Amino acid sequence: MDLTITALLIITLFVILGSGVWIGLSLAGVAWIGMELFTSRPVGDSMAVTIWGSASSWTLTALPLFIWMGEILFRTKLSEDMFKGLAPWLEKLPGRLLHTNIIGCTIFAAVSGSSAATCATIGKMTLPELKRRGYPDSIAIGTLAGAGTLGLLIPPSIIMIVYGVTANVSIAQLFIAGVFPGLLLASLFMAYTIGWSLLHPDQIPPADQNMTFLQKLDASRNLIPVISLITAVLGSIYTGLATATEAAGLGVVGAMVIAAIQGEMNWKNFRDSLLGATRLYCMIALILAGAAFLTLAMGYIGLPRHLAEWIGGLGLSTGAGHGADGFLHHPRLLPGRDFHYRADHGHLAADHRKGRHRPDLVRYLCRTGG
Repeated sequence: MDLTITALLIITLFVILGSGVWIGLSLAGVAWIGMELFTSRPVGDSMAVTIWGSASSWTLTALPLFIWMGEILFRTKLSEDMFKGLAPWLEKLPGRLLHTNIIGCTIFAAVSGSSAATCATIGKMTLPELKRRGYPDSIAIGTLAGAGTLGLLIPPSIIMIVYGVTANVSIAQLFIAGVFPGLLLASLFMAYTIGWSLLHPDQIPPADQNMTFLQKLDASRNLIPVISLITAVLGSIYTGLATATEAAGLGVVGAMVIAAIQGEMNWKNFRDSLLGATRLYCMIALILAGAAFLTLAMGYIGLPRHLAEWIGGLGLSTGAGHGADGFLHHPRLLPGRDFHYRADHGHLAADHRKGRHRPDLVRYLCRTGG
């Protein structure tokens, strides 16, 4: 019966998604159908409390601020200045200006938090310039596509903020943990580019000009704005001077200052950046709300618990059985398991009837198991 319910809900989700309905609404719709058909809980009240709890988190305020910061920087000359500052130092390295894609994405990822914004911002400057100088389109686009994903890993990553809020994990610790893997991945991208260039030296155009060390230092002044913004945002988090939300606010102010200095902070860019950030955040917030409601519905239906019992009855080896059971019972991976456990004992049901079914109570029960 449980497998039938699971299959029905999964098929329903794919049908709704395939019909063109937004992801957040699809998740909420499947949760509504599941609770309406397979539980006796009042669906409307549960949905309202859950969606409000997921949307009213103070920690989540860092998300729209970082998105807005990236939208502001997307409309400045930051990528152009980065190219001017990086290019002189890369002429002697195998692959030459191809590395501007990788290093540029690494740097911009540290101030935007979005892979899409990173790829678009760096690509709109580097791709036309690399094509003009004769670099192959395949490797130019490849280095940009690979390095563009660093926006997911290098802080302030939007995905890390979403995960931290959802899993109740410190966002500052996630940011700190993402630095080394991000730099390591960027180094591997550069190593691959160097290897490819050594194997295909005929496809790499010669250096344009030889610059003296002082000329290179002079060109590096173009990197001061982005380095200053990275230091202000991430430095304030790592030193403990600011929380992620406060650092996000500082980043927005810094982005506006950079845009004003470059002469790009006009009414049109301000309005477009604010509207762009609002649209993107509303999309993410709707998905988070739908996912939270679906988690609640799965817990009330009891699918995580019954799925764990089904896996336990498969006769798996000890290691595989413990691994599957640990995954399904981990409250941060499938919090619905603790939901249903408490509901079976009447605690959540009683609180719900009394009108005290609060998100903070649910989170407490999920963490403590009682």
